[in-house]
Amino acid sequence: MKQLGLIGGMSWESTQSYYRLINQTVKNKLGGLHSAQLCLFSVDFAEVAKLQAVGDWNTMSEILGDAATSLRLAGSDAIVICTNTMHKVAEEISATSGLPVLHIADATATQLKQDKVNRVALLGTEFTMQQEFYKARLQNLHNIEVVTPNSEQQAIIHTIIYSELCRGEIKANSRTAYLSIIDSLHQQGAEGVILGCTEIGLLVQQTHTAVPLYDTTALHAKAVVDWSLGLSSCFLYA
Repeated sequence: MKQLGLIGGMSWESTQSYYRLINQTVKNKLGGLHSAQLCLFSVDFAEVAKLQAVGDWNTMSEILGDAATSLRLAGSDAIVICTNTMHKVAEEISATSGLPVLHIADATATQLKQDKVNRVALLGTEFTMQQEFYKARLQNLHNIEVVTPNSEQQAIIHTIIYSELCRGEIKANSRTAYLSIIDSLHQQGAEGVILGCTEIGLLVQQTHTAVPLYDTTALHAKAVVDWSLGLSSCFLYA
């Protein structure tokens, strides 16, 4: 088993889901008393969120690059960034630490291709929905068409993530708003919907809608375990 180096805390609400899912997956695959071999570096999200708001991605890449270097020195074999948005600086993190980053978009694309989904909607922070770092990877490396909500819908999604989900607040009216957006995207031809923020799965699950959902937290956790155990080499490293 290779050691996974997790960069978490963005937010810790979803990082605990990573820890649970990774360990559950190892237990299911190996049985007995087995658990994951990993090291977690958890950052202060308040600092990161302020830098995101002003678009200072260089400073963020330095912070997470230093975290990844610490994980390499602690014996980690690869980096797992426990958030979709910060994959914007995945290449910089890999270059600074000298370790491969197991990319969340590749884990998601693997499942989409297995399900023969060619056109998918993407929900996430405004950074993830509006910028190209995530969409372009799916489109250019995996040949999957990506559609996004309109600007008004994006604002609703983004606000709920930062003002509620990252604070551990799960509200029924917010779930209703998300489900309405998901339905509208499905009506526009999306064959499935990527829950492209690691907190969204805390609010919306497959039991809430007939539209196929792709929870990136769960898909990423499963894929990094397969990589750690040598069961998969599907990642196109950052």
